[in-house]
Amino acid sequence: MAKFDKQQVLAKMAEAPMVPVFYHKDAEVAKAVVKACYDGGVRAFEFTNRGDFAHEIFAEVIKFAAKECPEMALGVGSIVEPAAASLYIQQGACFVVGPLFNPEVAKVCNRRLVPYTPGCGTVSEIGFAQELGCDLCKVFPGDVLGPKFVKGLLAPMPWSKLMVTGGVEPTEENLKSWFAAGVYCVGMGSKLFPKDKVAACDWQYVTDKCREALDIIAKLK
Repeated sequence: MAKFDKQQVLAKMAEAPMVPVFYHKDAEVAKAVVKACYDGGVRAFEFTNRGDFAHEIFAEVIKFAAKECPEMALGVGSIVEPAAASLYIQQGACFVVGPLFNPEVAKVCNRRLVPYTPGCGTVSEIGFAQELGCDLCKVFPGDVLGPKFVKGLLAPMPWSKLMVTGGVEPTEENLKSWFAAGVYCVGMGSKLFPKDKVAACDWQYVTDKCREALDIIAKLK
């Protein structure tokens, strides 16, 4: 069962509006990254369902986070079908994110009151997702659609809560473009976790980069 309900998860994403996106086949590395992000102020973390037996890694990480990162809402990303959503929800995922919008995933998540954030690339997709209970929609791929898409959508649909993933960088210039457009939060992956830093187990770098990005966002909001 999810440790935090839908309202609590959305509140965490609003308070610290950056959701790191990460996967690693080594559970110990994944745990270290989650803890480093938590120490940097992150309160919602997306573990992506990308490798073989990823759900087994997630099971270890979420048990670790429950003890070492008590205020962290740990969710799962790259979910494209309802079976995978059910599996991760059973393991305690606090939210579900996808690169696309699957109405069947929305049903599974709604049944358990777990927020589902689908990847959407059109205004109509976002509208349909909202009809099926998706409070927060993901603008994806962000580097293709751009901040103008966000600003343009919010003009006629100002109630929309949007998270953008893809093309987000931990720099003032980049973050300013997204938050000025009106995003609710951003998802960020490789720019927070350079391969050389992960290979070197430089977790302080990750902590510092998360804190730096969140400080920038706090000044922009």
